[in-house]
Amino acid sequence: MYKLKEIADKIYYVGVNDRQKALFENLWPLPYGVSYNSYLIVDEKTVLIDTVDVCYSDIFLKKISDALNGRTLDYLVVDHMEPDHAGSIRLLRQQYPDVQIIGNIKTFNMLQGYHGITTGLHEVKEGDTVSTGSRELSFYMAPMVHWPEVMLTYDPKDKILFSADAFGIFGTLDGGIVDTDINTDHYWEEMIRYYSNIVGKYGNPVQKALQKLAGLDIQTICSTHGPVWRENVQKAIAIYDKLSRYDADEGVTIIYGSMYGNTEQMAEAVASALSAGGIKNIVLHNVSKSPASNILKDVFKYKGVIVGSPTYSGQLFPKIESILSKIAVRDIKNRVYGYFGSFTWAGAAVKRLATFGEDMKWEVVGTPVEQKQGVCADTYTQCLALGDAMAKKLKEV
Repeated sequence: MYKLKEIADKIYYVGVNDRQKALFENLWPLPYGVSYNSYLIVDEKTVLIDTVDVCYSDIFLKKISDALNGRTLDYLVVDHMEPDHAGSIRLLRQQYPDVQIIGNIKTFNMLQGYHGITTGLHEVKEGDTVSTGSRELSFYMAPMVHWPEVMLTYDPKDKILFSADAFGIFGTLDGGIVDTDINTDHYWEEMIRYYSNIVGKYGNPVQKALQKLAGLDIQTICSTHGPVWRENVQKAIAIYDKLSRYDADEGVTIIYGSMYGNTEQMAEAVASALSAGGIKNIVLHNVSKSPASNILKDVFKYKGVIVGSPTYSGQLFPKIESILSKIAVRDIKNRVYGYFGSFTWAGAAVKRLATFGEDMKWEVVGTPVEQKQGVCADTYTQCLALGDAMAKKLKEV
């Protein structure tokens, strides 16, 4: 029998850890794994909040059975239909055929598409409530945080917000569940990486959701990934607020591609000038080595972005093209931008980097640098000037 951890009186954590998966969404590295969180309320009515990835359904269903101790499951609340949280719904319904599934109309459209389930549904709309006995759960729609059907469930008795993917992070729960019981230091970078990779495109919807939440007394946040936030509730909310406003710290992310080292030398010169100008947060990412996941995290973290690329077959270096497309998809706003490039016989990279900055509506600083063939003294000086211009601009902000 599993020894289940209580989040509050008769609210149990029944989630699981995934230390096997290498890539989240088959895209984003998981060096620390990931948790899929689910919560069970045992009251006059029994209520499960979200399920887990189907790969872990056997462990998950056993935990639920242990917590119910012979009782049936009355309700399943589906806050989010993404398969890492909704993947076990069909098996859950098979084990508890009379369970009523609570969701909104968009949830039910997806429920039919993924699982063929069309019966036993209880639709809720903005502000609706469902009684569990001693609790009145209320529901708030949060579309596009980060799927259209997402909703949030609030328990006013214990002041708990069940927040779907909002305030979630990459990383497993290694023993403790609630932040008061664990060292959370390494989780904060993973929260930023999770936001930038998964939620980053949807800053405006996140802001709308935060405005709704401002009227609630939230003492605990139960996300579907990562720790239960209790002593760090306000910190988690503040991070999401900052990221969704595209606010950033003083610092520069230098993103470069280099085939034979010349563009890399230019990046090093730019970084040297940034440091001389008083910028301490400087991150250099070689796109051929750094995961896109980490690059996106740093572009969200820091105000300055400088991109360098060689010309490749009359285009940008392919991995630069790839990361720029990921940045563009997220519509990251309010960055200060510089760029440089190199070529051997026909330059194209600098022109294309200029177009990228225009499309993003970023403020351009300094004079773009373009080097033909090997780095010379003049080019090196120009790179120093580009870094110096960025440093001065950031110090003004």
